[in-house]
Amino acid sequence: MSTVAAKSTSNNNSDLRVAKSIAPTTKYTKSYVHFVAGGIGGLIGAVFTSPLDVVKTRLQSTFYQQGIEKGIKHTGPIWGHFIETGKLLVQIKQIEGIQGYFKGLGPNLVGVIPARAINFYTYGNGKKFYSELNHGEETAIVHLASAATAGIVTSTVTNPIWVVKTRLQLQGKQRIYTNSFNCTLNILKQEGMKGLYKGMSASYLGVAEGTIQWVIYENLKKRWAHSPAQMENKLTVGGKSAQAWFGNLGAAAVAKLVAACIAYPHEVIRTRLREPIPKNGVAKYTGLLQTLKLVAKEEGVVALYGGMSAHLMRVVPNAAIMFFCYEAILHNFG
Repeated sequence: MSTVAAKSTSNNNSDLRVAKSIAPTTKYTKSYVHFVAGGIGGLIGAVFTSPLDVVKTRLQSTFYQQGIEKGIKHTGPIWGHFIETGKLLVQIKQIEGIQGYFKGLGPNLVGVIPARAINFYTYGNGKKFYSELNHGEETAIVHLASAATAGIVTSTVTNPIWVVKTRLQLQGKQRIYTNSFNCTLNILKQEGMKGLYKGMSASYLGVAEGTIQWVIYENLKKRWAHSPAQMENKLTVGGKSAQAWFGNLGAAAVAKLVAACIAYPHEVIRTRLREPIPKNGVAKYTGLLQTLKLVAKEEGVVALYGGMSAHLMRVVPNAAIMFFCYEAILHNFG
């Protein structure tokens, strides 16, 4: 008996030593995996939904509203948006070819990968930080604070990339900029450093969308995705129940749909603020409130929802793909 007890104690001590030796590495790896998982999820989602991103940007812009995209008429606020989206997708293919669907994808990927990596990294680790301040409890307030912090950090770091992407996507057949680098140099030359930070105020307003999305996602994930994976009557994939995987997908899609519908006008305002300065050198849109009032006055409130169908058709599956990849990588490597 004493020999068995001694062996048991020895094994327990050995397990403790192993656990202590790997604990710091596990903690570091988890932080690193948040960064990698977010970047990979963003990459895959951006490539698959690029055509709709191009359409969305054009539908949000003044250039489309003024009729530069000829042959397409504004057909109404709700179902008309879906008709416009389809027509514009066809027209881009006819006039610009397949490559027209991927305009701005370069700077988009340059922006999406670090943006998603930073966002998920800041959110994941912010959640740990705020949970500790909240006596170890992960509540809705913790999710709210983590999401707001992640949104502010991400918007500040990546705004110049989105300005360049928007300028490239607004080019039709007549090319003003040859590539991302040329576009950046032109902006710096003509507008100075502040040109790369156009739309920043609208981006900060858009932090609300990301915050709403994360809070809804966490809540729905707990309801839909958390189910026992080890039960004999449950189909498991990679050690996790199929119900949990579908729960993650559904939670991400619904969370993005709700958040995007609530906060959509900031997308239009941001696009208008990032448009190229006209040849007369006088910018039409100069600030958040000024743009909001001017668009509503000249084009009606419905213009604040321009491109919404293309936006939802893009961001909802994009969010589902991105969050699914994120959760899968965390599950397997975190």
